[in-house]
Amino acid sequence: MNVDAAVAAAAAIAGLCTGVIAMLAFRWSERDQARPTRSSLHTDAVLPPGVDTVLSVLRSSAVVLDEADAVVKASSAAYALGLVRGGKLAVEPMLQMARDTRRDGEIRQVELDLPRRGTGRGEALAVSARVAPLGSRLVLLLVEDLTEARRIEAVRRDFVANVSHELKTPVGALSLLSEAVMDASDDPEAVHRFAGRMQIEATRLTNLVQELIDLSRVQNDDPLEDSEPVRVDELVAEAIDRCRHQAGTKQITMAAGGTADLHVWGSRGQLAAALGNLVENAVNYSPARTRVGIAARHITAPGGDLIEIAVTDQGIGISEKDRERIFERFYRVDPARSRATGGTGLGLAIVKHVAASHGGEVTVWSAEGQGSTFTLRLPEAGAVRDRDPYSDHTLLEPHESLSSFPDDTLPAREVRP
Repeated sequence: MNVDAAVAAAAAIAGLCTGVIAMLAFRWSERDQARPTRSSLHTDAVLPPGVDTVLSVLRSSAVVLDEADAVVKASSAAYALGLVRGGKLAVEPMLQMARDTRRDGEIRQVELDLPRRGTGRGEALAVSARVAPLGSRLVLLLVEDLTEARRIEAVRRDFVANVSHELKTPVGALSLLSEAVMDASDDPEAVHRFAGRMQIEATRLTNLVQELIDLSRVQNDDPLEDSEPVRVDELVAEAIDRCRHQAGTKQITMAAGGTADLHVWGSRGQLAAALGNLVENAVNYSPARTRVGIAARHITAPGGDLIEIAVTDQGIGISEKDRERIFERFYRVDPARSRATGGTGLGLAIVKHVAASHGGEVTVWSAEGQGSTFTLRLPEAGAVRDRDPYSDHTLLEPHESLSSFPDDTLPAREVRP
């Protein structure tokens, strides 16, 4: 009995001690939670009222530094740009600006090129940094990313320079030829010859201006505003008609085939211009008495069904180093040949923009001396298709050229000049 009483007394004492310890722990926890932390001091007590809210809605990267150069507040964009690391401002020129501003209270601004995080290619990140005092103890740093703006400015500058050069060539030629006509006014044969050259240069100038207008239009217009189902057969027929004269002059046979009754969504005018440019290039860069093939087919893709239009020629081909740049504005593989054919260097750039604005793409396969295949892929319009199971064998695969096909397996419809 005495043993049971002793055990009961020990249990009561243990329970009492546990309760006391739990109560003390609870009180200690409440006191610890009520104690201001360093972060709460920075964001609540140190920052002036409303500053935290303003910084959260700014598009610029924002960093607030205290008198010890510690980061009090930083936006997520500042971390993404790599401005803040380990609670410190990681860019030394910006840190020095903050110290100078804290000392004299003057607002400072500078543009810097910073190494881009996560790339080993040495790409620079162009930023504009502005430092201003925030109260008596803090300094505010605002950083604006100028990389994209600089890239656009460089593209615009190059475009203006290229346009000026391209316009200057035919204009200068017209000026010289007009002087030659005046000097040869008593020689009808020379006047006739110079007048013919003037017509050529005037046509080149007209084509350049028109393609500049077309490029501006496809870059600014939204093709979905006036989109409609467009028959691929009609686009192919229109492209062939556009190049019939050039093909006839060089005795080039244009062969059209593939799956019939296909439709794509988009602007008929833009799509016709894009396909016409591809066919025109194929004719211009093909030797005499060769063939240019235009074939269309339906393909299934993960993002939705596509219509693929391939334009294949037996031309001079494109080298590997040039294939990466042929869609750039004013880029020419062979400038001398472009002058002979009247090319402006804008045709493929227009094709690229039209394809992209319609949710598609344009690709190229080519080998020097074997010809080229330009493939335009566009979303299908979704019309009901009655496919001919025997039509796809006439299609030209990207790795094939017309020379690999016997005469009896070329696309079904041939348009001879």
